[in-house]
Amino acid sequence: MNQTKKITSEEINLLNSELGHYILLQNKKINITKVLEEIRYFKELKKKQRELIKLQNWVIQHDQKIVILFEGRDAAGKGGAIRRITEYLNPRHFRTFALNIPTPDERKQWFFQRYITRLPKPGEIVFFDRSWYNRAVVEPVNKFCTLQEYKVFMAQVNDFEHMLVQSKTFLIKFYFSISKEEQAKRFTEIQNDPLKRWKMTPLDRKAQDLWDDYTHYKQKMFETTNTKTAPWLIVNADKKSTARLRAITHILHTIPYE
Repeated sequence: MNQTKKITSEEINLLNSELGHYILLQNKKINITKVLEEIRYFKELKKKQRELIKLQNWVIQHDQKIVILFEGRDAAGKGGAIRRITEYLNPRHFRTFALNIPTPDERKQWFFQRYITRLPKPGEIVFFDRSWYNRAVVEPVNKFCTLQEYKVFMAQVNDFEHMLVQSKTFLIKFYFSISKEEQAKRFTEIQNDPLKRWKMTPLDRKAQDLWDDYTHYKQKMFETTNTKTAPWLIVNADKKSTARLRAITHILHTIPYE
């Protein structure tokens, strides 16, 4: 192990901590720079997770309602970010939804109806791992909706979100953005890992070929729905740890918890 950079006393203390020992033991090849980076990430993550507990307590005590949407390309890390955010929250006061394709009955309803029934009650936070914005990108790209259905959605979504915010519901919209190369890399990792292989779907297998189509509809989505009432936060998600901290920080800065 060659070390050209002198280790500071602060870094020695980090490496000698319980967390430092744990991370060192998890790495077969020790790269001090990467180990220190990982230690600092986990320390910052735990600090922000403690703040999320305070935020949730405020939500419960004051009957607040929060909706947080996670959008992004396949393998962008949406689910992983939600898991880090909710890791220490009281499970009785938050819900997470990753909805499947609409049922035949749901297809006959107003498009937003299946989401309205899952909106938060007072004192609750709801996370959507993909949301009503499926109709803005995934569905038109894969021909799961008609052009008319797409146009109706785009004409209604801003009003829907405006009504949601007017009803004293906090709405946060994340878009996790990754490069085409990073997506391909993650797909390969998923396919080579027996514990994660189940995550690959037929849509995932077409995602690289349809990259430009996704980009086209994503840009149209931003142009139409990035409003003052419900703005998007685009998170660079090529590095998962940075993306997770960015998302948590935005939540903590956006919600006026005490």
